[in-house]
Amino acid sequence: MVNRISKETQAELIGAISERYRDSSKRQKSKILDEFSALTGFHRKHAIRLIREQGDGIGTKKEYGHAIYNHAVKEAVVVVWEASDRICGKRLKALLPALVEAMERHGHLQLDPEVRRLLFLASASTLDRLLKPIHRVAKPNHLHRRPKKATGYIPVRTFSDWKDPLPGYLEIDFVDHNGGLLAGSCTHSLVSVDICSGWVEAIPLLAKSQELVVEAIEAMSQQLPFPILGIDSDNDSAFINDTLLAYCQRKGAEFTRSRAYRKNDQAWIEQKNGAVIRRFVGHARYAGIVAGQVLAHLYQAVRLYVNFFQPSFKQNKKERVGSKVKRYYDKPMTPYERLAIHPAVPSEVKERLERLRMTLDPLALLHDIRKQQEALAALASRENNITGASEENLEQFMKQLGELWRQGEVRATHRSRPQKAHWWRTRKDPFEEAWPTVLLWIHETPNATAKELFEKLQKEQPGRFPSGQLRTLQRRVRAWRHVMARGLVFAQQDTHFSFSELPSKALDGLAALR
Repeated sequence: MVNRISKETQAELIGAISERYRDSSKRQKSKILDEFSALTGFHRKHAIRLIREQGDGIGTKKEYGHAIYNHAVKEAVVVVWEASDRICGKRLKALLPALVEAMERHGHLQLDPEVRRLLFLASASTLDRLLKPIHRVAKPNHLHRRPKKATGYIPVRTFSDWKDPLPGYLEIDFVDHNGGLLAGSCTHSLVSVDICSGWVEAIPLLAKSQELVVEAIEAMSQQLPFPILGIDSDNDSAFINDTLLAYCQRKGAEFTRSRAYRKNDQAWIEQKNGAVIRRFVGHARYAGIVAGQVLAHLYQAVRLYVNFFQPSFKQNKKERVGSKVKRYYDKPMTPYERLAIHPAVPSEVKERLERLRMTLDPLALLHDIRKQQEALAALASRENNITGASEENLEQFMKQLGELWRQGEVRATHRSRPQKAHWWRTRKDPFEEAWPTVLLWIHETPNATAKELFEKLQKEQPGRFPSGQLRTLQRRVRAWRHVMARGLVFAQQDTHFSFSELPSKALDGLAALR
């Protein structure tokens, strides 16, 4: 039987137990609820609701969803994310201290102390969560490369044979900029990656030639911060030849190759082909000397930006657990950071790299990359609707970093071509013969709706126009009225509008009205 108590007694009872309820343990709170339910006859859930609504202790409903990272922190995250060329949250978390310090050193960023503290406090998951709505606007593209043919007189090295090599062991490969078409000549990028540090170098070649490959590798050796100790290639004929083998023997470098049709043997370079080359160059077709020069300028900026300001994961080990393979990765680090802590790298090399890092401006490098990408897009554009590199300066580029995500894809090399408007009809117009009559009715009653006109047509010509064609007539009447209104407005403004822009059927209707 439920005990009936007045609201005044109920409020006094709740006020009496609320303080004791707030300071009690979980077990004591359960006993208090039992006593309260037995005294009042209320269900336990109802008793808890009453305490939450009227009590001033633990019964007060908690407020959830307190925003720790305010709009200013989100804006800072977007700016540094754009400055890092839109890398993932885990890599961005590792890059934040160096990137923010470099941007502040060059005067591109001045963070409030509280915003700076919260920015560095944010975890990788928090960074991804803050950037999640922005990721929906701009999505990267991916590429699937084709396998290469095999030859076999060079010693084979598989992926498992790379234990823990010293800096200087390189994997090399070609990236063809043919736009998906194998016919004709195109530009090729010779790419190399250091197994130990992930240091990336790339040089464009106008043709695949043994002599050009050797000259490109020699040019890479002048830019690498360490000597070349070994070269591992796939089975391309531009690599598997006496010219490159003699070059490696002359330099005292080990020369190996991967197995045929086993891309995992060159997993390091294959990953960089997509994460670096295709990410910055895209998938369009480039050919000719001008394209090669633009690519050369682009790679000079990319090598500094990637090797000093782009952290990457490196697999530490993997183990098989049943049917699954579990992989373990080191903390994301830039190639420069891996060389800076490696004991085999001489101290003078580390000091030289540090001096170079202090002179680098990541925003200036990214700005230069964007300009070169616009130039490449202009070369690859068949419709010539891309004019080339923009004239905005670094300050203007910095100001718009926080809003670039609204534009979607900012890399000109990855933008899709605008589709042409669909103006032609796919079905016969059911109102083609009746349209002059409809225009006469509109002239007599200008405020008539399309539905009224359609009902009038059905009455005059029963059985010809089914009810499902109402929407078609509505679209046609609306389009005709829009064109007529546009003609009147432009005629008053004395612009270049002419009635030749009107559809032929609309002109027929005007002639009928006259």
